Amino acid sequence: MHIVGTAGHVDHGKSSLVAALTGTNPDRWLEEQLRGMTLDLGFAHLRFEDGSEAGIIDVPGHERFLHNMLAGAAGMELLVLVVAASEGVREQTIEHLQVLRYLNVRRTVIAWTKCDLVAPDARPAAERDLRERLRGTIADGAPLFALSTVSGEGIDAFKDALRSELAALPPRDPEAPAYMPIDRVFTLAGRGTIVTGTLMQGRIAVGDALALAPSGKSVRVRSLHVFGSARERALGGSRVAINVPGVEKHEIARGEVMSDARFAPRAQFTVDFAPLEEALPLLRRRVPVRAHIGSGEIVGTLVFAAVPHDTSTVRAELFLRQPVLAFPGVRFVVRRLSPKTLLGGGEIASLDATQAHDDAGDASERAVAAVLADAGEEPRDLAAIAFGANLREDVAQAALDALAARGDVLRLARPTAYLGAAAAATLLARILAELEAQHAREPWAMGATSIALSRAVGVAEPLLVRALNAFADDGRVAARNGYFATATHQPRLSAEQRAFFERAVPADPNAPFAPADAAAVLQAIKTSAVPGLPKAFDTLLVRGVFVKVGDALYRGTQIEGMHRKIEAYITAHERMTMAEFRDLIGTSRKYAVPLLEWFDSRAITVRSGDYRMLRTRRGASERSV
Repeated sequence: MHIVGTAGHVDHGKSSLVAALTGTNPDRWLEEQLRGMTLDLGFAHLRFEDGSEAGIIDVPGHERFLHNMLAGAAGMELLVLVVAASEGVREQTIEHLQVLRYLNVRRTVIAWTKCDLVAPDARPAAERDLRERLRGTIADGAPLFALSTVSGEGIDAFKDALRSELAALPPRDPEAPAYMPIDRVFTLAGRGTIVTGTLMQGRIAVGDALALAPSGKSVRVRSLHVFGSARERALGGSRVAINVPGVEKHEIARGEVMSDARFAPRAQFTVDFAPLEEALPLLRRRVPVRAHIGSGEIVGTLVFAAVPHDTSTVRAELFLRQPVLAFPGVRFVVRRLSPKTLLGGGEIASLDATQAHDDAGDASERAVAAVLADAGEEPRDLAAIAFGANLREDVAQAALDALAARGDVLRLARPTAYLGAAAAATLLARILAELEAQHAREPWAMGATSIALSRAVGVAEPLLVRALNAFADDGRVAARNGYFATATHQPRLSAEQRAFFERAVPADPNAPFAPADAAAVLQAIKTSAVPGLPKAFDTLLVRGVFVKVGDALYRGTQIEGMHRKIEAYITAHERMTMAEFRDLIGTSRKYAVPLLEWFDSRAITVRSGDYRMLRTRRGASERSV
C-alpha cells in the first residue's frame, strides 16, 4: 500500500475530491464540516477495481494549521496538488509545495478542480498561468486533470491515473525497522487506547512487542486495523490503527514513534540540509528552529559550519530540546520559531544505499557495506550498522554474516564489531608493509609487538590488536606468543648469533641435563657487540630452543630428554618422587623442584602428595637453533 496526500489552498476542494474518489468525507470534526474547511488531518481509503488500494491523507490548507499539515505530510508518496481552476495558484499552494519538496513525495499529479466554474474557452489561458506559477516546484510539468466534483467531469480518468502512478512507486522496505510516527490517539469503549499513523517502513503484526519513543514505554499489539479492516499484519505504506493495552491515552502524544528498533532516541543529528531560497537572509551559524520529524514538532537549533549562501545542500548539526527516534534517510522540515516561516529541510545524514527490492538480501548487504565504507577504519558494532543502514538488527546481522563469509567485511572480537573490506585491506597492507620492513631489518626476530606496530601504522593499539587477531584467525598474519609476523616469516639467526649462543649455553656430554645460569647469559647478551642478540634470544625462547625454568636456562633438547625419561620411569613404576627424579637426571634438589613444577604446569605430570604421575603422553618436537 502507498499513501496519497492532498495539498493546496484552503477551499480549493480537497475534501470534496477525496469524498468523490473514496465515498468518505475526510473531515472528521463537525466544525470542519460546518465551516467547510479542513482543520486537522483527514483520512480515507482509496480502492480500485483491480483490488489494489491506497490510503489518502487530506491535510489542512489554511496557514494557521500548517503544523497539522506537517504531521501528516511525512507519509505522503504521491502528491495530489489541488488547485481550483476558478482561483488558480495561491500563496498557500506554493507554501505547501515548498514544504513537500523536502519530504518523501516521489510523484505529483495536479487536480485542477472546480473546472465547471470556468468557461471552456478560458481554460487554456488559466492552465498556462497555472503552469507558469508552478515552474521550479515539485509540481513543475506534473500531469494535470481537469475535474469537477459537481458534474463528475474527469473523476474516473483521474482515479485511473492515480492507480497507474501508485503502481510505479517502489515498495516500502519490509526489512527496515518498523517506524510509525503517531498522528492520532483516542480511546474506544471496551478496547482501550488506539494509536494511528502511517507505517513508514518495516512491518507490524498482532502480538508484536513494540516500544514508544522517546518515552520508552513498551507496548503490545493486541489488534490492528488498516482503514477499518482487521489485519494480522501491516506492511510499510499502510495507514494503521493499533490497539495498545496497558497504556492510557494521556501517556501518548502526537509526535511519538512506535517502533521495534532497539536504537535509542537522539537529541543530536548530523543532517543534509537544503535552504529555501527566500530563507537565506535569515540563516546564521546557529538558528533556533521548529523541526518537524515524522509527525512531531520539536524546538531545537540548526548549526552550520559555514552559513549557506545558496540553496545547495550542506552538512549541518541539528540539536533538539528533546530526543526523537529517527533513522538515516528520514526527511525533516524546519521553520523559524516566530514567525513560523519555512527555512528549509532535508534528511538525517546517510549514504545513498538505494535498495533493489527484488533482491532483499543483496540490498541489505549493499546498505551494510555502504555504512562500513563511510566509517572507514572506525569499526562499527551491530547496533550502529543497523541504524546507519536503516535495517532491523536481525537483517543487518544476516547481511554481515554473508559479507564476512565472502571476506567483504572483517569481524573484530572483544567486543564484536566490523570493518569494511576496503578499510580492512588498507589496514592490512600497512601492517604487512611494516612487517616486511621489520623482517628485512631483523630477520632473527619473531616479529613485531602490537605496541611497535601501533606506533608504526598510526592506529590505536586496542583497535590494532583486535584487527591483528582477526587477520591471524584467517591466516593473513601470524601471531606467536605476543609477536605478529607475515604468514611466511621464519626467523633466521645470523652466524654470529648462533656462535654466541653455542658458547653461552654449551652442551656438556658429561652432564647432559646441567643448565646454564640465566642471569649470566642475559649479562653476556647485554655486553656483547653482536647485533640483535636480545631479539634473537626472545626468538629462541618463543620457539622452545631455550627454556627458562626458574633461574636456570636449558636447551630445548635437554627438556625433551627429561620428558622422555619421566615418561619411561613412570610408565614402569606408575609414580615418581622428587628424589627419584633428581637421581634420574643427575641434578640437585635446587633444580629438580622447579623442573617438576614446570612439567606440572605443562600438564605433563600431576602431583599427588609426594608423588608425580603422568597426566598425558606427548611426543617430542624437533627444535634447532
